[in-house]
Amino acid sequence: MKSLAFTAATLAAAALVWHAVPSSAEPARRVPAPTADLVAPPAARTETAVFAGGCFWGVQGVFQRVQGVSNAVSGYAGGDAKTAKYDEVGSGRTGHAESVRITYDPKQISYGKLLQIYFSVAHDPTELNRQGPDTGTQYRSTVFAENAEQARIAKAYIAQLNQAKTFGKPLATTIETGKPFYAAEDYHQDFLTKHPDHGYIVVNDWPKIDDLKKLFPESYRSAPALVSAAAKAG
Repeated sequence: MKSLAFTAATLAAAALVWHAVPSSAEPARRVPAPTADLVAPPAARTETAVFAGGCFWGVQGVFQRVQGVSNAVSGYAGGDAKTAKYDEVGSGRTGHAESVRITYDPKQISYGKLLQIYFSVAHDPTELNRQGPDTGTQYRSTVFAENAEQARIAKAYIAQLNQAKTFGKPLATTIETGKPFYAAEDYHQDFLTKHPDHGYIVVNDWPKIDDLKKLFPESYRSAPALVSAAAKAG
């Protein structure tokens, strides 16, 4: 647990040390696509999806490199606005999970495809309240559905994968609705791109990018959609 008196710079430095632990995640696999998916409205320009799957550095890095995604922001979901701070979320008592809000073009990529990538390479959905070296409810596997249709598709997909015994054991992924997303501190945004040689990133997150490129070549792009670039464009 980190002191509430930490400055952003000190907290960032502490985060680097805290995360420098080897991963124990299983190898990624391309799981079957969902049998049900959302249909893009004719006038739709962008949609959003919020996924939690362990440390947001790697999850953000994966979706920033997916074709059709225009922005992927690291943040917190599941708790209150007043506790949406890294030092408090790290206590595991806020209800928040480290999450990523994905803005995407539904004409280029579907919600179901994002879910397929999420379950295939972004994290291990069988781990309960942990991902690799990181433990606690803040690292839980959760789909924060933006609406009833997203919840329906996610629920059906989890049931599909469980019925097929795709992972050999039940998924730990939960679905939560009506939970606002709060963007994380600036020093967490674009972390993988800014710190490509950091020990945690090398061990835990670059393999996810490699898996995305290998398992989803049709959806991979080498130039990430960075939060910093989106902010300048806006």
